[in-house]
Amino acid sequence: MTRGSGGNSAGKVVAGLTVAAFAVVAFLAFQAAAKDVRPANERKSSASPSKDSADRKKREEALPARSGKGERVVYGLEKKRVWLVAKSGKVKRTYEVWPSTVSPEPGRYQVTSRAAHVTGSDGKAVENVVRFAIQDGTSIGFSAAVDGSKPELDPAEKTGGIREKRDDGQAMWLFAPINTKIVVVP
Repeated sequence: MTRGSGGNSAGKVVAGLTVAAFAVVAFLAFQAAAKDVRPANERKSSASPSKDSADRKKREEALPARSGKGERVVYGLEKKRVWLVAKSGKVKRTYEVWPSTVSPEPGRYQVTSRAAHVTGSDGKAVENVVRFAIQDGTSIGFSAAVDGSKPELDPAEKTGGIREKRDDGQAMWLFAPINTKIVVVP
């Protein structure tokens, strides 16, 4: 009987330890399910990366404050972005541009001349040219390269073409006839 009772009590100990282990595991699983144990910075960033990206894009594309009223073209020097703004103040279109070596000073201008097709100061065929300023003897305006290329800038050359993609250049051409207000912001 000693042999049987000894084996029996060892079995009870193992069974008790097994039950205790399962209880601990179940308790820890319950806690993990009840609380997200990742660090706060991981939880926030992985919660909605597309929302963060959309918010950032919205801020980048927001019309700058104090850019005037009514129908106008707004050109942001630092953002390298253009906004075509309707009379109502609603942005009809916004897009990125590639500035040239000479930039206009912040201020108010108006479209002074236009050309459907010319050769740009960088030697490229350009279209939908909308000029609005002269800075240091260099004409400044928006245009799109016919071949769709970005400008290859030589800092030693004074060029004033603010290069747009072709579809953006077409939108500017249709939006900005002679005397259209242009507002340049920092």
